[in-house]
Amino acid sequence: MKASARLAVALAFGLAAAAPAGAAKPTASVNPMDASVWEIGPITPNGNRSVNMPPTPSPHPDGWYFDFPQPDSTAGHVHYLTFKHGSLSGKSRIVLRYRIEADPGVQIYPTRYPGMQSMLTMYFQRRGDDWSGRGKYETYRWWATFGFHAPLTAGEHEMSVGLDENWTAVQTSSATSNPKAFRDAIRDAERVGFTFGGGDGFGHGVYATGPARFVVTSFQVIGDTDFGVRDAPSPGGQ
Repeated sequence: MKASARLAVALAFGLAAAAPAGAAKPTASVNPMDASVWEIGPITPNGNRSVNMPPTPSPHPDGWYFDFPQPDSTAGHVHYLTFKHGSLSGKSRIVLRYRIEADPGVQIYPTRYPGMQSMLTMYFQRRGDDWSGRGKYETYRWWATFGFHAPLTAGEHEMSVGLDENWTAVQTSSATSNPKAFRDAIRDAERVGFTFGGGDGFGHGVYATGPARFVVTSFQVIGDTDFGVRDAPSPGGQ
């Protein structure tokens, strides 16, 4: 591991001791397997980017789910799935297990670049973001771009990403190049989840060409002892 990467790791895992009074606290009472705590968005000053989607996913015997808009982008698109977790200080890893159920031949495409690979990426957002992506707000949204899934296909899947890895922000910052900003975002995190995109952005949305369902069977922030783990079938790869 390079020295810069080791520095990012050290900073990430030193957050619990370094967090000042008044920093955001973990929302330990929130169960991420409760469909009602999730938001299908994002909701920005310009409205909800996920078009023709319900405000939250729906309960499912295996966890919770939503159906992809179909058969093209004019029918709608889904961008972000997040919930209010709170600070990620002291956490080490985020793990998502999911299943895509789709009719044979159905494809999932990026909203603005159909035909290119769709992507699913883990994500978190710092409290107080103004959605401009400029100045200090360039480091308020972070993606695990080292571990995205592409293309999205039918079957059982697992995504597991470490909070000590090289996450990237809205424009040019990364956990390695700007470790202080990453440390501050971890400490003051508000929303956690994942985004859909491909083509020109990790969160710019996707749609399906036919009936397709996304079922979350487990979502866990490692270090949260109360919630997040459900029995699930073994993952079937990316």
